[in-house]
Amino acid sequence: MSDDFHPALPGHADFTLPQAAAPKPVNGKRPIPMPDPPPAAKRPRRRAAAAAEKADAAQSSEAVQPDEAVQPDESVQPDEAVQPDESVQPGEAVKSGEEARPGEAGQAGDVDPAPKDAAARSGEGGQAADAASAEVAAGEAKKPRPRRTVNRSKSAGLRKTTPPAPAAEKPESQDKPEPHHQPDLRQNPDPQPEVAPHPVDIWDQRVARGLAFLRRRLAGAYEVDEFGFDPELADTVFHPMLRVLYRDWFRTEVFGIENVPDVGGGLIVGNHSGTLALDALMLTTALHDQHPRDRHLRLLGADLVFRMPVLSELARKAGATVACNPDAERLMSDGELVGVFPEGFKGIGKRFSERYKLQRFGRGGFVSAALRTGTPIVPVAIVGAEEIYPILADLKPLARLLGLPYFPVTPTFPWLGPLGLVPLPSKWLIQFCEPIPTAHLTEYADDPLVVYNLADEVRETIQATLHSLLEKRPDPFGP
Repeated sequence: MSDDFHPALPGHADFTLPQAAAPKPVNGKRPIPMPDPPPAAKRPRRRAAAAAEKADAAQSSEAVQPDEAVQPDESVQPDEAVQPDESVQPGEAVKSGEEARPGEAGQAGDVDPAPKDAAARSGEGGQAADAASAEVAAGEAKKPRPRRTVNRSKSAGLRKTTPPAPAAEKPESQDKPEPHHQPDLRQNPDPQPEVAPHPVDIWDQRVARGLAFLRRRLAGAYEVDEFGFDPELADTVFHPMLRVLYRDWFRTEVFGIENVPDVGGGLIVGNHSGTLALDALMLTTALHDQHPRDRHLRLLGADLVFRMPVLSELARKAGATVACNPDAERLMSDGELVGVFPEGFKGIGKRFSERYKLQRFGRGGFVSAALRTGTPIVPVAIVGAEEIYPILADLKPLARLLGLPYFPVTPTFPWLGPLGLVPLPSKWLIQFCEPIPTAHLTEYADDPLVVYNLADEVRETIQATLHSLLEKRPDPFGP
């Protein structure tokens, strides 16, 4: 019964749907003439009728054998594809003389319906096929019908059934090609090539930092402690200028920086020489640049330094203070490193013939300050400062007239005038010795015997270290 209504299904009838008339725009009362739409293209008839008649004529004299198998190399023609869910009963005869319905052949899943009239078959082959098909159908009615596909062979004009062949498995490496990342053009339809950043000029950075520094200084946005120390000014102005002498002019080498404590207070005691106190400045730069914590050294200066108008202010800003026990104790109690030179003016004013011979350390006031606070004492030996301004003579009358402790005469000063103030480029070596603990001697801070013994120990340690450094540096102006 389903074959009776088969031609009425959509897709098998050759018809076109009516189209609604296009609205005509009106300009006032007069319609605007519009061109008629082109006629709808007729649905082309598929080349099915002629092919079906030719196939039915060839099949009318032969019947399909029920046990005939299809060779695996037979292929389905693109115009005669068969739906996978339709199957053909074994022994079913091919109809003859029935014309194919228009629009039916060539579609996927076309199978000719079973003939309704047995008289349509011609010849004895059709009767034999009916008998064989009846016997086979009776035997296989009890068995579930396997799902079969129908192939047509143009050469033999036969319809044959074959089970679907399993799809060949492919390795994952061949099925999945390597991913290829492409830019997402939906978000960025016109991608621009990446442009390398323009290199920043180092001078522009320096000018910008300098202007920012001046702005902070003018606005007063900086900190100064109770002694007048300005860390920002020291790091930005003083240390960069001193670093030129420390690194390029004197070619300073530092040893034993690990003996300086990382945290907490400490007393750095060194030998003093060089006519001008450049050794104290180089020691400050060495601690700031070579120490892993970039520690600042708070120097103890003589009263003469803080009586001079300009030098006094610069010394305070750099972190120096007056050499007195109360200030030294307060700094060490706050965890600062304090630098002291017990020789004083006797050390920097001695002649070149007495170079690297330590003078008397005085009454040992620095030792008392260290004992009261329990901070360690770190002796330090400096080699190289004796050669920058070799003192050949000392004009004492002129020194008393000017109110100076000495008036040096060097190979370049005062003969060359201001050029005589340029130091000679000697090679510098700085050695930090092992610290001397004082935490167990705090109760002996006022005992003169303990104070003098510690002062002598520090002096002998520095003197012995000076001799070892002079052996390492045979040439005072060598590399």
